[in-house]
Amino acid sequence: MSELLVSGVAALSDAVIRPLVHEDLAQVMELERLGHSHPWSERIFLDCFKDNYRLWALEHEGRVIGYAIISYLFDEAHLLNLCVHPRARGVGAGRRLLRHAISVASDDELACMILEVRKSNRTAVSLYRSEGFEQIGLRRGYYPGPSGGEDARVMALQFT
Repeated sequence: MSELLVSGVAALSDAVIRPLVHEDLAQVMELERLGHSHPWSERIFLDCFKDNYRLWALEHEGRVIGYAIISYLFDEAHLLNLCVHPRARGVGAGRRLLRHAISVASDDELACMILEVRKSNRTAVSLYRSEGFEQIGLRRGYYPGPSGGEDARVMALQFT
């Protein structure tokens, strides 16, 4: 991963997106702890290995540097978790995972993708907006926070 972190965008072209597998969980848990103030448990990740989920890993030089977890329900893809190693941010890794998830969901003939994002996470909100997502609602107190809950923006991207 060090080459990616040093050379940035150029090295990202060497990264591949592939299905996330059980054997990736140790690396995923490390990224989850680095990337989230209230990380998912391993049990939550294990519960996502079902037919109606799509789990993607962004791998570089044998290391998982990012992942995306998407649930399919009826005609909607619900982006549940998108995380990139903190030192690999800002070079297009998150955008690449997001675009892959959107492409697969669209190819699977779903109507839209929805997600929740912390209201304070301006970087993520900017990414989602730049990819065509629009805010469709607000969930008050959705995320745990130091002084109670933090609001989540509910965003959606229509495919059809």
